[in-house]
Amino acid sequence: MKRLLVALLAAVGLLAGLTLSGASVALADTASNGYPYCASASSDPDGDGWGWENNASCVVRGGKADPAGTTSGTASNGYPYCVNGSATDPDGDGWGWENNKSCVVRGGKADPAGTTSGTASNGYPYCVNGSATDPDGDGWGWENNKSCVVRGGKADPGSSTGGGTTPPASTPVAAHGQLHVCGTGLCDVHGAKVQLRGVSSMWLNWETQPYAENATALAWMRDNWHLQVIRAAMGVEPDGAYLSDPAKSRAQVEAVIDSAVKAGVYVIVDFHAHEAYKEQSQAVAFFADLAKRYGNLPNVIWEDWNEPLQVSWSGVLKPYHQAVVAAIRANDPDNVIVLGTSTWSQDVDVAAADPVSGSNLMYTLHFYSCSHGQALRDKADAALRAGLPIFVTEWGATNADGGLDGQVCGGEAQNWLTWMKNNNLSWSAWKLDVGTDASNLLAPGAPVTGGWDNYLHGHAPLVVAAMK
Repeated sequence: MKRLLVALLAAVGLLAGLTLSGASVALADTASNGYPYCASASSDPDGDGWGWENNASCVVRGGKADPAGTTSGTASNGYPYCVNGSATDPDGDGWGWENNKSCVVRGGKADPAGTTSGTASNGYPYCVNGSATDPDGDGWGWENNKSCVVRGGKADPGSSTGGGTTPPASTPVAAHGQLHVCGTGLCDVHGAKVQLRGVSSMWLNWETQPYAENATALAWMRDNWHLQVIRAAMGVEPDGAYLSDPAKSRAQVEAVIDSAVKAGVYVIVDFHAHEAYKEQSQAVAFFADLAKRYGNLPNVIWEDWNEPLQVSWSGVLKPYHQAVVAAIRANDPDNVIVLGTSTWSQDVDVAAADPVSGSNLMYTLHFYSCSHGQALRDKADAALRAGLPIFVTEWGATNADGGLDGQVCGGEAQNWLTWMKNNNLSWSAWKLDVGTDASNLLAPGAPVTGGWDNYLHGHAPLVVAAMK
């Protein structure tokens, strides 16, 4: 009856909200995720649903990234799926009206394939467009610029034929879920203390191969090194980094996030800068955007400033952190945020005297064992006694220059590892790349996809042993 009534109203031009010019629908200029629709689908050469026009990202209408749904396909009842999704269905019954015809809202009440609302037990939303979003058939899809679970697919914990490509309990995120700060460390969703251990990427703008972005490699590290966290070190200031090529840098970071989601590990999104206060507006926009699109995921940890130089905590760092934290919290109320400290993230004791207000905030400590020893641990112990939560987002068993001389100081590194374990401090080691520096974890010839037992380099044997 509704479809007949709609047709009659449309015929006399009375249908509210529609412009009947050649029986076409007046389309919105902006997608529901806040991004403008692209003027031309040709702005999306890789077909991921995102385009680039007027020096800004845009959504291809009806593409993979369109929150209103994709345009392809016909429901099994013979009606076409609605190009503009639920926007054509004001009363929410699952039926829309486009091109002077009834259409089915994909995943809505009238879709014979079933509704897609709800969340899988692993915390990820079900895909609105089902298997159409999963070209490789692994049970994971991609919608609204976020990972989703194909209902009944391989990754669906609630399916008798699914359950994930690995048993859910075998992945760190499935086991620990949403993390939060407890005392001076981390606890999981069950309230148990957690010490995350993993590795950092190279500066993504300088990496020799996309090791950190590769989903197969990340799963291999999870299964063979017992890696729990990967850090995406997005370079900001050098040539070819975020300030000069933001689209490339965002794509690299998002590839790491997506791979971490598929592997069920945690991911640190690192604004890898030394003078980020000079780019505060860019940092605020970057984190606001990613928090809006990824802040619902339990995997994500934000790191807003890698290694500040010797600048004032109260006059420079704290105001910067307050601005970035506010931008993140506007879209992500609970994921952990790690705040850089002065003197290349060593002055945690200074931050402890004047911490930033907020919840689930931690502070960065970096060390390199050939350069830093007990004196830096004493500073960190003072911060811990003051109640400051610490995350060691970068460390090496080398000199602070990354090990240009090839030296590995294993004894002092072991002192640091013992100290971190005793204090339940999470860490990620520098860095997943190939090169002559002793902090490069991989030897020349290491394949991008993992299988690195015979390619360990520099301090890698010590780092890998500490993860297990």
